[in-house]
Amino acid sequence: MHMKFALLGACAATMALTAPARAEYPEEPVTLVIPFGAGGITDLVTRRIAEKMAAGLGTDIIVENRPGAGGTIAARSVAESDADGYTVFVGTVGSQVVNPLIRDNVGYDPVESFEPVGLMAGTPFLLAVNPGLGVETFGDLVTYAKEHPGELNFGSAGVASSPHLGLELLKYEEGIDIVHIPFNSGREAVNAAASNEVDMTIDAAVVIMPQVKEGLLVPLMLGTDRKMVAAPDVPTNVEAGAPEISITSWNGLFVPSGTPEDVVSALNTALMGALADEELIAALEAQGTLLFTGSKEEYDAFIEAERTRWSTIVEAAAISIN
Repeated sequence: MHMKFALLGACAATMALTAPARAEYPEEPVTLVIPFGAGGITDLVTRRIAEKMAAGLGTDIIVENRPGAGGTIAARSVAESDADGYTVFVGTVGSQVVNPLIRDNVGYDPVESFEPVGLMAGTPFLLAVNPGLGVETFGDLVTYAKEHPGELNFGSAGVASSPHLGLELLKYEEGIDIVHIPFNSGREAVNAAASNEVDMTIDAAVVIMPQVKEGLLVPLMLGTDRKMVAAPDVPTNVEAGAPEISITSWNGLFVPSGTPEDVVSALNTALMGALADEELIAALEAQGTLLFTGSKEEYDAFIEAERTRWSTIVEAAAISIN
């Protein structure tokens, strides 16, 4: 009997030694899931970055659009997918920070359900007013708003959209009262401001600058401390004296929790390689998008700061979608 157990133990050891190792990643195409429809800024930027990442990974990358419910449908589906690195989520400030604050039962936890690969890109917003308002600087706007509480109005892409949150951040930090007017899209809100239907709006620089060039809107400030090729003459938030008004629609790559570390590392290496591509940097900056770089520690600090900030704003403005 002792010999039998010894023999079985020896066989088990032999099997363990000869078991095939997990195949080197990747063996097949990788799918990037975008929580919005095709043709938007997130979609266009992701596709450009995906092209560069595919070369780094040595495999094809399929970009799939799964819009709906503010990004929660796509986030939930990826969170529930196999943790093997072949399904990657393009998470945004909405899916990873805001949605769990304003919606009940999103079906995933933005921290526990995902492993971050890295930040990808950000589109800073630009605050602009109708020329008829008669203000030329951000300081002028704050002064006017304080002298005329509740008289100014603001157009956004809808309740809980990034422009709406930007407005609420502005109101909170400056202690002013501006009425929110939601529209069905950011472009509708920008057109409304340009036609004097509303007094002001915030949106991506690439959306607002054509109206600025036509003299239909006056740009007051960028929601970032970085100068932008797409809006070279517009003051940054630091130059405007309001560094706390930071409004950027950012995105990053996430995989389901439990994805092997070497797979996450391979994806991160491909992402960092893509973000360092000088041609890509120049092309996207010309369109008003800035690429991110930085360590995991910087990423963790950034996300934590975003959660703290927007939690405060959502609570102060009582924003909810249920």
